[in-house]
Amino acid sequence: MTLHLYNTLTRRKESFEPLETGKVRMYCCGITVYDLCHLGHARTCIVWDTARRYLQWRGYDVNYVQNFTDIDDKILNRARREGTSMEAVSERFIDAYFEDMARLNVQEADAYPRATHTLDGIKRLVYELEQKGYAYQADGDVYYSVRRFEEYGKLSGRKLEDLQAGASGRVDVADSVGPKKKDPFDFAVWKSAKPEEPSWESPWGPGRPGWHIECSAMVRDMLGETIDIHTGGSDLVFPHHENEIAQSEAVTGKSLARYWLHNGMVKVDGEKMSKSLGNFTTIRDLLDRPVDPMAVRLFVLMAQYRKPVDFTDDAIASATNGWQTLKEGLLFGHNYGIQLGWQDQSATPSNPLQVEETIAQQFQEAVDDDFNFAGGLAVLFEVAKGLRREGNILVHQGKTETPASELEQQWRSLVELAQVLGLEAQPEEETEVSTDGLSDGEIEALIQQRAEARKTKNFELSDRIRDDLQAQGITLIDQGGGVTTWHRN
Repeated sequence: MTLHLYNTLTRRKESFEPLETGKVRMYCCGITVYDLCHLGHARTCIVWDTARRYLQWRGYDVNYVQNFTDIDDKILNRARREGTSMEAVSERFIDAYFEDMARLNVQEADAYPRATHTLDGIKRLVYELEQKGYAYQADGDVYYSVRRFEEYGKLSGRKLEDLQAGASGRVDVADSVGPKKKDPFDFAVWKSAKPEEPSWESPWGPGRPGWHIECSAMVRDMLGETIDIHTGGSDLVFPHHENEIAQSEAVTGKSLARYWLHNGMVKVDGEKMSKSLGNFTTIRDLLDRPVDPMAVRLFVLMAQYRKPVDFTDDAIASATNGWQTLKEGLLFGHNYGIQLGWQDQSATPSNPLQVEETIAQQFQEAVDDDFNFAGGLAVLFEVAKGLRREGNILVHQGKTETPASELEQQWRSLVELAQVLGLEAQPEEETEVSTDGLSDGEIEALIQQRAEARKTKNFELSDRIRDDLQAQGITLIDQGGGVTTWHRN
């Protein structure tokens, strides 16, 4: 089977062929660290974390890099309001980012370059653009000459005559319409220092980099001149990724990335998420409701990654219900492994059984179609539902006709493939005291008392103990050989 990916650059699905056999160089445009991460960030990070996991499961050695933008007007403005520094704001929200992503089970990238750590590479790239005639100085600023790059617009499909200057929303008004630029479409790759703003020395005087040049430099510094996969939200296609291409390819003469992949945006009740509309939800606000982090992850993965997704109460409730089904399947080994005589009930044994071939093939066939995670989930739901049925049989009948080894292989298949999607279940913390006040030990003692009553044919006492336990939500199951098992309802 071959992995096919939708390439924004060519506007079609293509067979995935990395530059180097068995290896993938992958870059994701990360966050600007001036505030807590919101649901849009959650979707981007979950989608590309899962894509990376899947590529690794398919056998690729993935070098995954995600940047932090820590030089930006929004960070500076927050620092001013708080009476602190741009560095302090950045550090605070980088720490918050890692806390939020850990809760969502997003694995850390192999590297997290920052703009402030890449200044040498940024200045080198600006210098090379200037030397090749793609950039020019103007009173301490340096601008990229858009019309010099003949392929400008190839990613977004836009033509210069249809564009408006300053479309990025990430440049100052003075930068977008000022008299220093030769052409209204040109954008800043280096900005001269303003009074009382952080700045760095450069051949063009003190200043700081433009937003777009940062990622071009970080990609080249961390992964090389051409990478396999460049990802990010669809709002970055223009102008950010378009400008990345123009900057990088003008200098190297090579393609910046072979595959450009973009995830869709998150809407809230059908409207674009924004602070002005009052529908802006941070990751930690959502998780603190509380909503299970795995339900949030499932909500993201149940949607086609390139399409917009609508966040509603009904949608998260549906994802929560779906997670409960998967969770029951994932905990099957913990709940029934001993009863089935398995030697190892842990999800990660030292010598795990192979994933059941049919399940793995169905899963791979689905996800190979442009990271169709929803299709992969459908396969896992079928396995989880089957295990849930077997669990019910074991609870009510004490045994099942399905061979224990077959159930173990199905369970281990479910656990491994769910981990590919970043979905993991942990058993509830066991406690000696239940909500009804009876401890496990007290229940066992009553069961033993009932067994003694039955031996002496005191069926009135035996029935009363059973009925009292049933009234407190504890069901007894009498099995052959005088053995009685129980479970809480």
